[in-house]
Amino acid sequence: MSLTSAATLATLDKTGPRRITDLAVAEGVTQPAMTVLVRVMEESGLVERKGDPSDKRVTLVCLTEAGASYVRTRRQAGVDAYARLVDELTGDEVEALTAALPALLHLAELESYAREESDR
Repeated sequence: MSLTSAATLATLDKTGPRRITDLAVAEGVTQPAMTVLVRVMEESGLVERKGDPSDKRVTLVCLTEAGASYVRTRRQAGVDAYARLVDELTGDEVEALTAALPALLHLAELESYAREESDR
């Protein structure tokens, strides 16, 4: 699976159903490219298109259970990989990493805020 596909699934998991144009902006690709990507993921059973109940003219891309399962599995694999790596650190390195966590969390918040601003 391409990085853009995986990122799109993660975006849908995080934000819920979205328009193709919104997904294209969020992932930094063109609308035609996102349309093709959504079609491929739809054929793979990872997403589905549904009408927007508040505006019948709008189609939303939604995660299927298979898509949500893929995101969960990928996320857990990342957690497991980091856990294995952290287990290889020395005690001093673990302490340094622990001390850096507040700054890293703040960076993640800033990135999330910047992403939300660019989506608007």
